[in-house]
Amino acid sequence: MDNRPGNQGPQRGNQRRGPQKEKDPYAINERIRAREVRLVGDNVEPGIYSIHDALKLAEEQELDLIEISPNAAPPVCKILDYQKFLYQQKKRLKEQKAKSTKVVVKEIRFGPQTDDHDYNFKLKHAQGFLSEGAKVKAYVFFRGRSILFKEQGEVLLLRFANDLEELGKLEQMPVLEGKRMTIMLSPKKK
Repeated sequence: MDNRPGNQGPQRGNQRRGPQKEKDPYAINERIRAREVRLVGDNVEPGIYSIHDALKLAEEQELDLIEISPNAAPPVCKILDYQKFLYQQKKRLKEQKAKSTKVVVKEIRFGPQTDDHDYNFKLKHAQGFLSEGAKVKAYVFFRGRSILFKEQGEVLLLRFANDLEELGKLEQMPVLEGKRMTIMLSPKKK
């Protein structure tokens, strides 16, 4: 260990490192680098201000100057409480996420010579999936020489789509991709 003055070795304990604000998604107050900014918001007269004047207005209201749109010319800023602003942004994102619907795709696999019992069993599952709001991707998988029965596979998929006509609509006609012939059904809106 080096015993020279000024070198105390690794620092430990409750010492604060600089401000941990580097991860902030928005530039605030003195971290805004533009010479002039466009101020918008409720508690200020909208217009273009020098950065000095904008910071002075924010300080008078005991709030933060937040750069909302850094790519605009000049950058757009608002005078708000920064923590409250971040909270509102998170809340808005959460609401948007809740409103967006996730599309679930369920797959049903057939062979080219599926018998009636298996077909009806899979048809009931597809009816359940469509009534829950999920899309159904039905396909016939051809193994080896069974590719010779392409027409049988196509007839089976069209029959399947026809039997599900009242619950779902056919998005695409049967398409042969490699060893699979596929159709896609989406649920009808209620």
